[in-house]
Amino acid sequence: MELFEKPNRNEAEFAQASDSEIMVDLQNSYAMLKQEIHRVVVGQDEVIDSVLCSMLAGGHCLVQGVPGLAKTLLVHSISEALNMSFNRIQFTPDLMPSDITGTDIIQEDVKTHQRCYEFIKGPIFANIVLADEINRTPPKTQAALLQSMQEREVTVSGRTYTLDKPFFVLATQNPIEQEGTYPLPEAALDRFMFMVYIDYPKIDEEYQIVKQTTASNNNKVARVMTAEDMVRFQNIVRQAPISDSVIAYCVKLARTSRPQDDLSSPIVKKYLKWGAGPRAGQFMALGAKAWTLIHGRVTPSYDDVRHVCRLVLRHRLMANFNAEADGISKDQIIDDIIENTTIPQ
Repeated sequence: MELFEKPNRNEAEFAQASDSEIMVDLQNSYAMLKQEIHRVVVGQDEVIDSVLCSMLAGGHCLVQGVPGLAKTLLVHSISEALNMSFNRIQFTPDLMPSDITGTDIIQEDVKTHQRCYEFIKGPIFANIVLADEINRTPPKTQAALLQSMQEREVTVSGRTYTLDKPFFVLATQNPIEQEGTYPLPEAALDRFMFMVYIDYPKIDEEYQIVKQTTASNNNKVARVMTAEDMVRFQNIVRQAPISDSVIAYCVKLARTSRPQDDLSSPIVKKYLKWGAGPRAGQFMALGAKAWTLIHGRVTPSYDDVRHVCRLVLRHRLMANFNAEADGISKDQIIDDIIENTTIPQ
């Protein structure tokens, strides 16, 4: 079957389609989505795959990189290619929680001239929320995201409002400028499914970036996937089969990262203060499912789990002073965890 052959199905057609037909729809839609993003973003295939994989799995994503590597452009391009509501929140030190969730204001009824409170929704009420420079706002404001990210709802003045599906928070942060920033607490970091690093482009990609951005052409991103499509594909990811041994491998990787556990290696015991919690195993299994489906396979393998393991673990491990003194990075520790975690029998 040729790529892009099938149009998006309506709800009735989707309900009657076979699993193989739905998988073809998912792969085709994903390929179209990446093609549209590449109209604006040069290279960064691994980063785009990781961000979209987390969205298909229903998780949130934290994108980290030095200034000028198109973190914001990437997220904005993804939102343009998805026919969903999008809001951008520029996090600053003076940002208040009500600036995110919304607030009650006094309104006067035109007919009765009576005053009453009316809730004005904040920018969190969107399918895709870009939390730009999330580490530049105080913890009180960062905490306003926690309930919405985990529960998909917002509580204001004792009333709870449900957010529309799907709902994604794609956050960016700059790892270099630490002055005037507020590092995300572990509770907030644990809400993000993946942490994705954006590195400098290759020389041919950088040449293409300079050439493309200094010309008069204005590439537009077409919208190729709706909110309904994304919800259906998320359900397919949830329903994808996964073997008990692969689930056991996800659990074992999470437990090996804990220095207090008997499974951990000497490297983990020496350089980590704290390891990953049970949510890491859940996200590894979901991420492996999504990664498998977008690459045309049905059941995730151990290699698929290893691929998403780094994205899941790197922001859940707390290194100690020994790691900093010896110049040991978290990625080196994760390599050791993967190497010393045997496949369950």
